[in-house]
Amino acid sequence: MHYVSVEGLTKSYGIHPLFRNITFHINEGDKIAIIARNGIGKSTLLRILSGSEQPDSGKVFIHKDVTVALFEQDPHFEEEKTVIDNIFHTNHPVMNLIRKYEEAVEMNDGEAMADLFEQMDTYNAWEFEVKVKQILTRLNIHQLHQSVKDLSGGQRKRVALARTLIDIGFEHQHTLLMMDEPTNHLDVEMIEWLENYLNQERVTLLLVTHDRYFLDAVSEEIWELERENLYVYRGDYENYMEKKAARLESEQSSIDKARNLYRKELEWMRKQPKARTTKSKSRQDRFYEVEAKAGQKLEDQRVQLQIKMSRLGGKVVEMKKVYKSYGPKQLVKGFDYTFSKGERVGVIGKNGVGKSTFLNMLQMAEPPDSGKINVGETVVFGNFSQQGLVFKENVRVIEYVKSIAENFPLASGGSLSAAQFLELFLFTPDKQYTYVESLSGGEKKRLQLLTVLFANPNFLILDEPTNDLDLPTLAVLESFLYDFPGCVLIVSHDRYFMDRLVDHLLVFEGEGEIRDFPGNYTQYRIWLKENEKKDKKWEELTEKKSAGLSVDTIVQAKEETPAVAVVKRKMSFKEKREWEQLEKELARLAAEKERITLEMSTGNHSFDELQQLSAQLLSIQETTDNHELRWLEMSELNPG
Repeated sequence: MHYVSVEGLTKSYGIHPLFRNITFHINEGDKIAIIARNGIGKSTLLRILSGSEQPDSGKVFIHKDVTVALFEQDPHFEEEKTVIDNIFHTNHPVMNLIRKYEEAVEMNDGEAMADLFEQMDTYNAWEFEVKVKQILTRLNIHQLHQSVKDLSGGQRKRVALARTLIDIGFEHQHTLLMMDEPTNHLDVEMIEWLENYLNQERVTLLLVTHDRYFLDAVSEEIWELERENLYVYRGDYENYMEKKAARLESEQSSIDKARNLYRKELEWMRKQPKARTTKSKSRQDRFYEVEAKAGQKLEDQRVQLQIKMSRLGGKVVEMKKVYKSYGPKQLVKGFDYTFSKGERVGVIGKNGVGKSTFLNMLQMAEPPDSGKINVGETVVFGNFSQQGLVFKENVRVIEYVKSIAENFPLASGGSLSAAQFLELFLFTPDKQYTYVESLSGGEKKRLQLLTVLFANPNFLILDEPTNDLDLPTLAVLESFLYDFPGCVLIVSHDRYFMDRLVDHLLVFEGEGEIRDFPGNYTQYRIWLKENEKKDKKWEELTEKKSAGLSVDTIVQAKEETPAVAVVKRKMSFKEKREWEQLEKELARLAAEKERITLEMSTGNHSFDELQQLSAQLLSIQETTDNHELRWLEMSELNPG
């Protein structure tokens, strides 16, 4: 089914066009991600498709049976109303019924719940109520009677997401779901749940996101807005990067040819007579086309900086027996750690477990309840916080950066001016003279990041640096941090970003417990899932044992427990051979897994090599799980 058709769409703000004469189609089941720099028009395009903003020209056709749902970066609420009133905002009998039921559950009103049971049956509302309960629970939305105006930014974003997901699952058979940065303010477990939810729901999706793992998980096609045009790439993010590089190489070759032709045509133009024949007029028109082509400049979004960092002494930061609580809630319990030169540490954990408090204590902005935190004399912290940019009104971007320093020193002995450094982080000369307050949210985040780096720290603390940053800016940031010689501490829910940059993790597990895990985020998740499977298998063994089977019977499948009257058929010759091969294969896989794990811990591999080893480890674990399941099935048979 044809959902959307767009022809010749153009939109500008002032003299700057966002996109010009773009054409595209969206069909049922399409899952598309949009990539572009901040300020290029991603959010504007979504608003045009939703009907909340009008294009300068072009046609937008949306099928009459299609409902368009837009999840925006800055959601709008009825501020004086409660969370539950904003989520269940549609005046429909089933929606109203579920709202009343959720209120009764939250208030533990047994009488009201009993009265609503029959009505829920009448309207066949139970299936949808289960979905609603899942969404609210997974997004950690519990205080349904709290006023929306009292919510934090992260809570508002989760409530808006819940409202959108409940709306699209309610009664619309054909829905185009458009989402603008849905993973901001979600912890990793919420993001992974959202990935699975969107893949299970039969929804057509148009998505703006900076989270590359999320992008790969939920989309099958990438659209890029660049230089007023729309470029389409089938496949994942890696394929997009490869195809884009080939496109830019081809375009650069075309521009080089145009420049050579331009020089020849320019010489002809200078020599031509004043009288204009039809032939010369045609050549003149072609000259101006060639001139425009030759004048194009492809932006290089790669950055390599050999910075002259402030000297970092032998002593960095020592934390000894650190405790911190807020009331009855323990955030840090007896934490010991010594930071070393050049460390790259990731910090992960659910919201509210103490990550931000830990960062404040590390910078001596907040005292611990007990214990010692010793910071080296040469340490210069650079703090990228979630509070955002602090600036005076009527200050231009270039003035704001120059108020910190005029130049950025390089290790080679030279330096970059404030203007050159701004260009490096994708602020064009025109943009540098824009007032700070007129920048988009993403551009302000980019400027905040730039000013932190421009102050030349040697210990960077980045608290959710990827929120609201576009993918081109993230590529610049990653390249910068990859070569940064100082210490880096990153709090982020962006799994790709963490995998790319960190050496090990501090995992906030709750109740003050902090685990030091030697690996990146993907390796941690593999380890976590392995432990979960071991726990599940142990529970299964315990259940079998409680049912009357001995441990020897379960593990070795060699003898039958008399307490359980189960007659087992004998294995066939073919099954017996399979049984023997499984035992040998499981032993081989265990040895291979141990070898790769040891190899990954040597610290002698590049990021790409570690990614390959991680993929091998995951494949081995999946094969092992399948073999173990088959082995358990066959263990119920009598080997004979």
